[in-house]
Amino acid sequence: MLKIGVLGAGHLGKIHLRLLNQSEKYELVGFYDPNDQNADKVSREFGYRKFNSISELIAAVDVVDIVTPTLSHHDCAKEAIQAGKHVFIEKPISNTVEEAEEIIALAKKYNVKGQIGHVERFNPAFIATKNAIHNPMFIETHRLAEFNPRGTDVPVVLDLMIHDIDVILSVVKSKVKNINASGVSVISDTPDIANARIEFENGCVANLTSSRISLKNMRKSRFFQKDAYISVDFLDKGCEVVKMKDAPENPGDFDMILQNAEGLRKQIYFENPEVLANNAILDELETFADAINNDTTPVVTLEDGTEALRIAYRIINLFDK
Repeated sequence: MLKIGVLGAGHLGKIHLRLLNQSEKYELVGFYDPNDQNADKVSREFGYRKFNSISELIAAVDVVDIVTPTLSHHDCAKEAIQAGKHVFIEKPISNTVEEAEEIIALAKKYNVKGQIGHVERFNPAFIATKNAIHNPMFIETHRLAEFNPRGTDVPVVLDLMIHDIDVILSVVKSKVKNINASGVSVISDTPDIANARIEFENGCVANLTSSRISLKNMRKSRFFQKDAYISVDFLDKGCEVVKMKDAPENPGDFDMILQNAEGLRKQIYFENPEVLANNAILDELETFADAINNDTTPVVTLEDGTEALRIAYRIINLFDK
């Protein structure tokens, strides 16, 4: 089993600690948190070993799980990688693209693996439908959240929209050609509501909307492609695949048939992919263990995390124009 330690024991860090403690692919060695009062409380309540420094924890493990504030991701990853340790880094990969690129370079130099915690890639509704998504030409996403002071230190693009950016980049196999965006600050010093339109070289267009001052929570994406429409509800873990095919000569009484002005007839039919319940955070952590043990490419690579961050900053930089 791989020995793993967690940096950061905040809200998400405690979730990681609990799941890693249950995992059959890791041996949880302990954690480090710079807040002594919080660290003592977590250690006392859950029995996890508390380390007194980052370097002490890094020396005791094979894998470092970085669940600290974004500002410290780079420094934590750098120290771990230079010690020859594999790194799992919560999204976003780092505070700047330059920091992310250095993390990539260091991982290659020290021959270690890294994975970014873009957890929606492991959402069961997305897993159930991703093989049905082929060359989408229009994508629409809505990620709306009720107000929560946690996370408002960064723009909503880095807090929420980056999830959808990563998912879109994973299914659109084309380079970004152009971006238009607007953002509005309502409560915070940085935008709380944002909309972005991303145009790809292959003609695909993605329209993304994110808000953290909504009256209700919503995390939905819709993918439109030739002869198919795929809807993914990341919040309620539901999905729908609607497809079209040439209509039969003698359709049944309940077949749904469309006919255009030229007389072309198509039949609409529905597929209901099976959504298998899972724990997405545990899955992302354990697939990283598989990548290390089998020397394969992680599901969400350091390069993936960097590209999502790069597009996020391109969007943010348009807000001031």
